[in-house]
Amino acid sequence: NGLFPLFQGSDISDRKVRRREKNRVAAQRSRKKQTQKADKLHEEYECLEQENSSLKKEIGKLTDELKHLSQVLKDHEQICPYLLCPVNYVTVSRMADSVCLPR
Repeated sequence: NGLFPLFQGSDISDRKVRRREKNRVAAQRSRKKQTQKADKLHEEYECLEQENSSLKKEIGKLTDELKHLSQVLKDHEQICPYLLCPVNYVTVSRMADSVCLPR
């Protein structure tokens, strides 16, 4: 209709403004969501780094304990009367290897 050209132009302009505003809000929401996701990933990363560090310390402690206990066993084997007395042991042959076992 040619009767109200100003109103039609105004309506189109209003629609553009509303669409731009809606798009701006959606983009803002999307950026906020993306930032939140990045923050969450960073927090997870920090937690995993801390857990990894803790596990490495535990591995170190367990390795030290294994070395200590291995040495204790080795020292004990040298003085244990049961291991030193051949009467208390029976020799069993396994694939050409002799193994001493308690009776």
